Amino acid sequence: MTDTPPDRLSIQPKSPHFDQSALERGVGIRFKGAERTDVEEYSISEGWIRVQVGRKTDRFGNPLTIKLSGKVEAWFQDGDKTADAEDAADDGAQPAED
Repeated sequence: MTDTPPDRLSIQPKSPHFDQSALERGVGIRFKGAERTDVEEYSISEGWIRVQVGRKTDRFGNPLTIKLSGKVEAWFQDGDKTADAEDAADDGAQPAED
């Protein structure tokens, strides 16, 4: 597995940029220096995120979103946990020398 999230990702299953495996790992987003938890879709290369506008929905029941432009950073949230678990497993698995 790679340690970098995809350049573009959406949480909507109907989107062509939907990736279940990446979402299961958990993706953290920092937009303009602030960590965001309400991001519906993002694009790192194009520099934008989509966030929901309150509780409003369109006529199909999908949330209304707005596109905000700025610097976007993304990372996998389980990356630190996985590395720590591997280090702990490696430390405990070393054979004792006589």
